[in-house]
Amino acid sequence: MILGLISAIGPFAIDMYLPAMPQMAQALGASAGEVQMSLTAFFIALGLCQMLYGPLSDRFGRRVPLMAGLGLFVLGSLGCALAPDAHTLIVMRFIAGVGACAGMVIPRAVVRDLHTGAEAARLGAMLMLVFSVSPILAPLAGSLVVALAGWRWIFGSIVVLGLLALGLVLWALQESRPVEARRGTTLAGTLAAVAELLRDRHFIALALTGAFAMSGFMAYLGHSSFVIIEHHGVTPTQYGMLFGLNAAAFIGAAQINARLCRRLGLPAVIRLGLSGYLAASALLLALTLAGIDRLEVLVALLFVAYGFLGLVAPTVPVLALEQHGAVAGTASALIGTVQMVCGALVMALVSALGGHAHGALPMVAGVAGCALLALLVGRPALRQTPAGAALH
Repeated sequence: MILGLISAIGPFAIDMYLPAMPQMAQALGASAGEVQMSLTAFFIALGLCQMLYGPLSDRFGRRVPLMAGLGLFVLGSLGCALAPDAHTLIVMRFIAGVGACAGMVIPRAVVRDLHTGAEAARLGAMLMLVFSVSPILAPLAGSLVVALAGWRWIFGSIVVLGLLALGLVLWALQESRPVEARRGTTLAGTLAAVAELLRDRHFIALALTGAFAMSGFMAYLGHSSFVIIEHHGVTPTQYGMLFGLNAAAFIGAAQINARLCRRLGLPAVIRLGLSGYLAASALLLALTLAGIDRLEVLVALLFVAYGFLGLVAPTVPVLALEQHGAVAGTASALIGTVQMVCGALVMALVSALGGHAHGALPMVAGVAGCALLALLVGRPALRQTPAGAALH
């Protein structure tokens, strides 16, 4: 539960200010693209700096790097609350992202320290369960804070959440990496581990599978507030409720994920999730191209698509880390780096295609394209999964 709450801090910091993005653009005298760039900067930081925290957590244990990252996240979020213009906001969001990525990579490594196989998948699904509460509560909380106190207090609230997470680590989270396991971790060893992981085609294919799958959600994350609020004309509070439906789909999938993994095996569950994800998003793209630009259609099919994504997101990292327990922090960091950088590039590509200026089409095309790439990359890798990793 503690790991899930810590993992949710970074996503909460994203989801909470989504309903306020149009208002922030007006208040700061900035364009929609500049405000969206603050989100892209956060994702770039999440991606690049995970490669810092992963090896550090292998060398010095999990708790110390996690506390340092959460402290930096608090400072960056405070800077966002005080930002006088969009450029400062972008810089501060990057700094907050540098800190937040510790909470993204280290909990996965802690799970791998303690468990493998179906049990790790169960705990990964539990992380996803807590993680998925964020998209339900954060946009609603953000819209409420905006209505009562203004958008700057959203970041004030995030500062408080960061301090609470830091307190949980200090007083409640036990160290999971033994001292004897850290002694052999050196810079040369870390570089050698990274090189070994990059040569492992099976690992890289699974990392890309998870990255493309989650990038489809990031395309929605970066552009849905403008599409749904401005294009479809709903209020920020209504947007928060609609956004939360996707989290409900994630939660539902998390409830059955471990049971399916035990019954079918991890690779079969991932194949099922990828196939359903592509089917729902491709249907949505076809309807959008046919001129059916209706909010209820968008919401319903994304609900189905992200439900299937809930089978993929917690399971792919477990399978990728299965054979790399000795360097779990570094391997988890590499997975996160690929995922976040890929997601940032997809968000930028959707913006380059016109963003919300062309309605929902660029966003929907981004989601469907990512689902297709995930399936194309994932199927061969899953067929090549070692027998011992396909645990029930």
